[in-house]
Amino acid sequence: MTLVRLESADDPRVADYAALSDAALRRRTDPERGLYIAESSKVLRRALDAGHRPRSFFLAEKWLDGLADVLAAHPDVPAFVGTPGVLEEITGFHLHRGALAAMHRPAPVAVDALLAGARRIAVLEDIVDHTNLGAIFRAAAALDVDAVLVSPHCADPLYRRSIRVSMGTVFQVPWARLDAWPGALSVLRAAGFTTAALALAPDSLGIDELAARNDEKLALILGTEGDGLADGTLAAADLRVKIPMRPGVDSLNVAAASAVAFFACRAR
Repeated sequence: MTLVRLESADDPRVADYAALSDAALRRRTDPERGLYIAESSKVLRRALDAGHRPRSFFLAEKWLDGLADVLAAHPDVPAFVGTPGVLEEITGFHLHRGALAAMHRPAPVAVDALLAGARRIAVLEDIVDHTNLGAIFRAAAALDVDAVLVSPHCADPLYRRSIRVSMGTVFQVPWARLDAWPGALSVLRAAGFTTAALALAPDSLGIDELAARNDEKLALILGTEGDGLADGTLAAADLRVKIPMRPGVDSLNVAAASAVAFFACRAR
C-alpha cells in the first residue's frame, strides 16, 4: 500500500479533503473537480463495490487495520495518514466514522438510458437539504424505486452528507440530473410514465387511490422542503396526489412522505 504520513495540515496533496465542513464551497468545487467524498468505512466500501474509483484515502492510524484489505487492493492509490488533530485541521471537523476517501465521480447517466425498463421513478424538485436527499435515496433503494431524477437546482446526491445519510444507497439507485424543469415532464410522458405530483390540493387523489390504479409506469414528483412543488410543475403533472393525514397536521417531512409514497405505489 502507498502510505503517506502527514506532518502538516498545509500539505497540498490533501487539497481534496480541505474545508469539508464548508457545504457551499464543496457543492461548487466537488463537481467541478470531478470528485466526491465517501465518509465512513462502510460507505467507502459500498462505493468501491459499486465500481467507483478512488483517488486517495484519508484516515487516522487506528483505522489502518480495519481497512487493510481495501488499501491492499489499491496499492497505487495514496493513503494519507495523520493524527486526529492534523486531520481535523484539514477537514474542519473531527473524524469519528473511520476513514474518508476521495472518489472519482462516475460519468453522468443519460436520462433515456435511465428510464429504459423502469416502472417506478422518483423526481425531486429543488430538494436542498442533504439529509432529506440522502433519506429519500435510502427509501428509494429499499422500496423498489428504479431510478431518481433531480431538478437542475436540487442538491448534489454525491455530497458527503447525502451519501452518509443514504448509507451508500445513492450508489445503488441510478440517478440523473435534468437539464430542464418542468419541461422534462414531457420526456417522462413520452416514455409512457404517468406523472403524479405530491401536493395538498382540493383535486388531489388519495395515495391509496393512486396505488389502486397500479399504473404500468409511474413517476412520483416531490417538492422542496419549504414551498412544495412549483405551480408550473403542478400544472404540468398528470395527477396531484396527497397522503391523507389526521386533522391539525398539514404535511409530512419530504423524506417521510417519499417513503410512504414509494411503499404505497410499489409496482405489482
